[in-house]
Amino acid sequence: PPPEMIYRHVAVIDGEMVHFEILDTAGQDEDSLQIEEKIKWGDGFAVVYSVTDRCSFDEVMRLCFLINHLHGSPKRSGGDQPPVVIVANKKDLQFDRMVSTEDGENLSKALKLPFYEIS
Repeated sequence: PPPEMIYRHVAVIDGEMVHFEILDTAGQDEDSLQIEEKIKWGDGFAVVYSVTDRCSFDEVMRLCFLINHLHGSPKRSGGDQPPVVIVANKKDLQFDRMVSTEDGENLSKALKLPFYEIS
């Protein structure tokens, strides 16, 4: 996979300028400590999997658990859980699909998180 990247973006939301820094890990194979440090860095998460890769889908539950665990700890200030969405990517590749839309919807319902399928 390509190396991770940080994208920066500025947007005006409800009349306020908001600065975004988006860390794209690009599916890097990393040890648990590296993943935990990146999760601690984030304030919101889009957990993305490919509908053509069942293994990436199988990682969603683990990543969502880690996000919940690390941001739900009493050591974190504020105590609020960060926003998390589940995103299924590559929906246009129907002939290569290994994860159904229903699988993604069921997982999002079980985790009580929003779900989007995109190309």
